[in-house]
Amino acid sequence: MNSSADQKTVIFTEHKATNDKILAVACLNSPKSLNALTIEMIELMLAQFKLWFSRPEVVAVVIEGAGNKAFCAGGDVVSIYHDLVKLRSEKNLDKNKLLSKEFVSQSLANQFFSKEYELDLLIHNSGKPIITLLDGYTMGGGIGLIAGASHRIATGNTVFAMPEISIGLYPDVGASWFLNQIPKGLGLFLALTGTFFNAKDGVAAGLVDYTIDSCEIGSLISELKLLSWQGLSTDNEILISQHFNSLQLKSPNQQIGNLTNYQKLFEQLASHNNLEQCYRAIIDHQSQDAWFIKAKNKLQLGSPLSAFIIFQQLCKCQSLTLAQCFSKELALSLKFCQHSEFVEGVRALLVEKDNAAKWQYENIADVEKSEVDWFFS
Repeated sequence: MNSSADQKTVIFTEHKATNDKILAVACLNSPKSLNALTIEMIELMLAQFKLWFSRPEVVAVVIEGAGNKAFCAGGDVVSIYHDLVKLRSEKNLDKNKLLSKEFVSQSLANQFFSKEYELDLLIHNSGKPIITLLDGYTMGGGIGLIAGASHRIATGNTVFAMPEISIGLYPDVGASWFLNQIPKGLGLFLALTGTFFNAKDGVAAGLVDYTIDSCEIGSLISELKLLSWQGLSTDNEILISQHFNSLQLKSPNQQIGNLTNYQKLFEQLASHNNLEQCYRAIIDHQSQDAWFIKAKNKLQLGSPLSAFIIFQQLCKCQSLTLAQCFSKELALSLKFCQHSEFVEGVRALLVEKDNAAKWQYENIADVEKSEVDWFFS
């Protein structure tokens, strides 16, 4: 086994496998921050993955998270927040003023989002099997890492969310594409509510391929090394699938999902052609289910402006390719960095943690269409 990278934030290892092949492993190694992605981690993975994808002896890449609490809880938006606050201070901007496009283009945000989307797209287009081992929180940028993987493995401890509406942002990292690949109402519901969902729900949402017991995850690397690795990626993908199928049969995840209980609501959302109707459909839906009540509350407490932008984002990207979606997302993310809504959301939830965001609009009825249009201009 050869170690080949900075041990502090990402650990890269190469394991000798059968038939003189190599099984490569990238371990996100920042457990105190729930393995949240920093620009350093992203750049390390970009460089290493490009190298691994170019080497024929590397038959598969495994991505996992250190610790027992998270695969990856998202991106390091707190660092982006501090950089944007500094830029605003230098320009003496009050909350209601836009940061100039030129300033944002020189910011950490531009560097971070550009590199993050490049990494996510690289994973989608890798040409090799990529196995993600999910055990704990997998949110936001963490979902971006798994969306393009060929084999997404989740345990009963896995908790998913695209919670960007709670910080005045929108689901990015390719969500414009992959949330449109599942039933339209389901993708919209997950984006608008930012709700938590489990591994069984992850299967329904198209983000999980196999569910296994958490006790199995520690031995997976050793087991994978012993597979009869071949020269063709298509053959190796079949080998991997067979292995995880057998594990799933041996130790099935006994969880009960929540999403299957709301199919009629999702169908209703898909039939609506504006955000106001979708919002009311969720808020007015009668349910005593604690999970649904939490989802409804997250929508009500989230940014009304983000809600409008999420709806438009998913509508506008329905017919776009994955690469086009990432291009649109980069432009949209930088617009959010010009605006103050994202800064205020991160302040309230992650920096000062008062959970009392002062959104630009108090409710969706107040949101000005011209402002929503500006984000897509």
